[in-house]
Amino acid sequence: MASWQGVSEFLAVVETASFTKAAKRLGISTAHVSRQVALLEERLNTRLFYRTTRRVSTTEEGDVYYQHCRMVADALKEAESAVTQLQETPNGHIKLTAPVTYGEKVVMPLLLNFMAMYPDIQIDVDLTNTPLDLIDSGCDFALRLGRLADSSMVCKRLATRKLIVCGAPSFLSKFGTPHTLSELPQFNCLLGQHDYWRFRENGKERTVRVKGSLRCNSGVGLVDAATRGLGLVQLPDYYLNDALASGELVRVLNAYQDMEEGIWALFPHRRLQPLRVKLLVEFLAEHLIKIGPPNGDPV
Repeated sequence: MASWQGVSEFLAVVETASFTKAAKRLGISTAHVSRQVALLEERLNTRLFYRTTRRVSTTEEGDVYYQHCRMVADALKEAESAVTQLQETPNGHIKLTAPVTYGEKVVMPLLLNFMAMYPDIQIDVDLTNTPLDLIDSGCDFALRLGRLADSSMVCKRLATRKLIVCGAPSFLSKFGTPHTLSELPQFNCLLGQHDYWRFRENGKERTVRVKGSLRCNSGVGLVDAATRGLGLVQLPDYYLNDALASGELVRVLNAYQDMEEGIWALFPHRRLQPLRVKLLVEFLAEHLIKIGPPNGDPV
């Protein structure tokens, strides 16, 4: 239809900031892209781009037009996908990244169950504690824990985690149990990356500076030290569930537990996700919610 002529080229130029790169993305010549954009500007009777020998950028009118066209293009793509997915068998490749320990203890068992349900889907998992650039790494999505550094990210909340303070019965028997936050600095605390622990008191967030005989950037290592009676530890629940369930560790300072934090799926852009990615994200959301605290441990 005539009113859509040149829009695909326009979108590609905006998103690549280059007529040449836009042509490469669309598989057509640069001259064709330039001609279509020129016809579009003529039809709209407005200038959409500032062009120099070094860069291409949108005018104010071009930026407004892009926002509307992008929504229309995404809606059209979603409509087409909704129709084709009715007849589609989930297949293809998914790449995702997740933190190491959480990935090993929680995510990987769920991924194996998912793959058993959808044998035509292949999954590439990059477990790392270094946040990857999702576009450069080619990831469909990332699993991130806790507070997001950038709230503008495209994300979906899948579940929550809790920070728990606990110690071994042998440690508590020997050194006592803290009942208030003011007592905590008197105890040997096993440290991770920070010198403080987070709590909630009277509805407000509070941090308490702690110190101790061990600092380690491995949650698994800190759990091992805590179960041996070396000190108190504050870690996310998924590190501690087994030790709490077995009685090797006991929760303390429950009344000051900080608010639950999110477990998120982060996406590199707002574009429609393939069916296979949608299915996996929904599967994770459904099953991560079921992974609760150990039996007998208060929620």
